[in-house]
Amino acid sequence: MNSAAHGAVLAAEPFDILARPPRDTPSQSDPTAVDADAVLTWHALGLETMSSLLVLSLRRLGDRSFEGRCQWPRTHPLNERTTTVAHHPLIVVESTRQLAVAVQRRHLPTATEADYEVLSVSLGLLPGCAPMESGSATDVAVRLTLSDLVVRAGSAVSFRVTAEYLYAGRIFATCVMGCAAPLGDEPQPTGAVPPVPGLLHPAPAAVGAAAAPDVLLARGPHGRLVIVPRDPAHPVLLPGRPSRLTTAAVLEAGRQAVLLSCGMTARAVVGLRTDVRSPVPDRGAEIDVAFEAGGARYVVTAAGRVVATGAVGLLRT
Repeated sequence: MNSAAHGAVLAAEPFDILARPPRDTPSQSDPTAVDADAVLTWHALGLETMSSLLVLSLRRLGDRSFEGRCQWPRTHPLNERTTTVAHHPLIVVESTRQLAVAVQRRHLPTATEADYEVLSVSLGLLPGCAPMESGSATDVAVRLTLSDLVVRAGSAVSFRVTAEYLYAGRIFATCVMGCAAPLGDEPQPTGAVPPVPGLLHPAPAAVGAAAAPDVLLARGPHGRLVIVPRDPAHPVLLPGRPSRLTTAAVLEAGRQAVLLSCGMTARAVVGLRTDVRSPVPDRGAEIDVAFEAGGARYVVTAAGRVVATGAVGLLRT
């Protein structure tokens, strides 16, 4: 989303005018009543399988505020295969994406049924506050705020959501996500993919991944770091085998590149950010890392053109 779009925010227009009329909600005096409008299903969010569902409900509280409930399985594909796990940070990102889809489909006037594209993500993690799970799943509360809503010709063009995740009453993660209407079939740059025999994928532990299929990086014959997913149809990062990288995959590639370059473990990551400028090819884009105080920045290029930028915040040692 560009600055011109941000300048077109319709702050003076009541959200009630823009939102689809909500159905009747149960009386707050009856605690046993079920708010059917708040319940989410995997079909309603356009997910491929029921196991992909991370957000169970989203209820509107005010003009642009919501509350929801998430349930994160211990055996999520991105998590470590251990008895007690700390949930992977991209589970927060995917939960926020599902919440954004729910807001778009249920509360915004749109000219398309297609899910809006995620163009930017900023994730902050509070060290030592994330829940640890040794059972089947973790129940997480979420507070969601809608902002930067742009409407043209009666249809939402772009919006931003800010999600605060709470466990045991304490915030442990905050995710800000910018979304925009699909841009259509924009020409996609083609990266120079090194020959397959010349690719060397790092070990999962070296990039903070739980297993080999989660690794997104490889080094070419000349040592350049490129994005070449081990699993081109990864159920979380690349569902449905897209022809270009999802924003979540770009974010994870940046995280992996920084961890590979600095030798730190996944527990050192306290923040992630990415901004996608144009479509990123599904394989062959180069990624360069530069360290700075408090973390590192990365740049993703394809065919000599910058297609995404981002940053990773690291614990100070």
